[in-house]
This record gives sequence, C-alpha cells and structure tokens, in this order.
Amino acid sequence: MFKFLRKKAFLFSVLFFSVCSSFAQTEVEMADGMRANGKIYVVVAVLAVIFFGLFIFLINLDRKISRLEKEKGKQ
Repeated sequence: MFKFLRKKAFLFSVLFFSVCSSFAQTEVEMADGMRANGKIYVVVAVLAVIFFGLFIFLINLDRKISRLEKEKGKQ
C-alpha cells in the first residue's frame, strides 16, 4: 500500500515540477505593465491586507475554540 502511494507521489512531484519549470520561463506582459505603472504595489498591498486579515481571523477563531474546549472540559 505504501509502496504504491510512494510511487504515485514521486510521479506526481516529477510531473508537477517539470510543468512548473516550463511555465516559469514565459514572460508575463501584464506584470511588466503593472510594474511600470506602479500598480503592482497596489496589488501586493491588497493581497497583504487580505492575508493579514485571514491570519487575524484564524488566531481569533483558535482562541474562541480553545476557550470553548476549556469550558466543556470543566463540566
């Protein structure tokens, strides 16, 4: 069972990385245009705010779940 999964994971990783390397060599005109106009920084800032918000949300959710687990454990 593990031998089969190991072979499948190896095959998947080889195929995945070969495809990624072929896509990495193409140039993206949209990114160059956005970088030239300074809009890429706006995109990066928006993504940073979204990820920061998700991070804060997950921390708050973890605290609430921990509090509920403690309350349930006392009963």
